[in-house]
Amino acid sequence: MQKQLTLLLMDPPYESETTTTAFRIISEAQKKGIKVSVFAYEGAVSLTVATQKPHANAPKGCADVKVQNHPTTKAWVEGLLAQGQLEWTYCGLCADERGSEGNMVAGAKRGTPGDFVKAAAASTNVLVIPTR
Repeated sequence: MQKQLTLLLMDPPYESETTTTAFRIISEAQKKGIKVSVFAYEGAVSLTVATQKPHANAPKGCADVKVQNHPTTKAWVEGLLAQGQLEWTYCGLCADERGSEGNMVAGAKRGTPGDFVKAAAASTNVLVIPTR
């Protein structure tokens, strides 16, 4: 039986280091052949908003977007999805509240908290990464 890890993410992009940590855990699990299910809830639905844009960092002396090479969370998620063995579900109600429904990267699918419960029940382990 294939191992499966389910993560519940709640932090919006760039608000804490937990998102980067979650991305690293997901990537490592994929490398080990573990199927990963992510449920993005509350602010985490914004991790996959397709219209995110990189920016320069003028306050730190970098006015060139290409030089700054600022990553977007949508690009990180797209990279993880491209590695395979990842199902990314976002809370549709949360996306509706934030006006982001219909503006998600390819591969992210709309769902409900019930989808998290189903994934958790089918998983070897579950990791909940809450907001502060």
